[in-house]
Amino acid sequence: MLVKLRRSYAELITSGMQLLLLFVGFQLESREGWLGCLSAMALVSFFAWLSALYRLRMIRDTPTSKVASAAQGYVELAGRGHPFGDTPLISKLRALPCLWYRYQVERRSTKNQWETVDRGESPDSFVLRDDSGDCVIDPEYAEIVTKHFDQWTEGDYRYTEYKFIDNDSIYAIGEFRTRSVGIEFDSRAELNALLAEWKRDLPALHARFDLDNNGEIDMKEWMLARQAAKREIGKKRIEALAQPDIHLLGLPRDGKLFLISNFTPDKLSRRYLFWSWAHLAIFFSTLGGISWMLSNPPY
Repeated sequence: MLVKLRRSYAELITSGMQLLLLFVGFQLESREGWLGCLSAMALVSFFAWLSALYRLRMIRDTPTSKVASAAQGYVELAGRGHPFGDTPLISKLRALPCLWYRYQVERRSTKNQWETVDRGESPDSFVLRDDSGDCVIDPEYAEIVTKHFDQWTEGDYRYTEYKFIDNDSIYAIGEFRTRSVGIEFDSRAELNALLAEWKRDLPALHARFDLDNNGEIDMKEWMLARQAAKREIGKKRIEALAQPDIHLLGLPRDGKLFLISNFTPDKLSRRYLFWSWAHLAIFFSTLGGISWMLSNPPY
């Protein structure tokens, strides 16, 4: 089952709104009520068509890049999903290992309606890996399209959970940035931190640098300690420079589409193409209904 989650946009929500407006029109049973509902449906369908068309164009017009050669900025990546770090992420409801999850717990009310009592999603990043390298993906604020969907009922409670799992085929489009570990290495800050750490362990400091064994570190001995600390920091900096760059994908700063899915770009394109035509058909149908009602006033 294809499910897309986003705080600000969902095709299922827009379609549900149109059905709700139809229901309201039938309940009102008046010409004015139908005109208002049809006008609202046309407006919803028009903006939903624009939204689906925008997503279709972004997916089709953005070429797929390799992680190792991707340009800084807006890119499209495809690879396999893997955990970021050694500790696996466990889903909230099913308690299964995964890369990302979102959940919702609902309770049946006295009016036989479902009311949300708890919801949330994992904040953890995960890795997209292709044959050229790794990219860390931060899923916060992303539109999520996933086929891993579970829903079940226990008593008066309904549980829903969405996931990405390890080794999923991952498609992502967003802002690509590369961070160099070596460039961010602050030698002065590291030196001060190391010297402060040595001062906290005075017996070890005296054992290494109290050359005359008088129980104090004089200026000459302290200079020797600083030189030793500088040598250690120099080694750490060389190690940092040897580390590979970290590639990151996250929310674009210019507001462009940020989408993550375990479906291929072709399947996503077909989906958004379907929705764009569907919303366009609803838009013109509602305009036709409004025109008919206006041209046939009640007697």
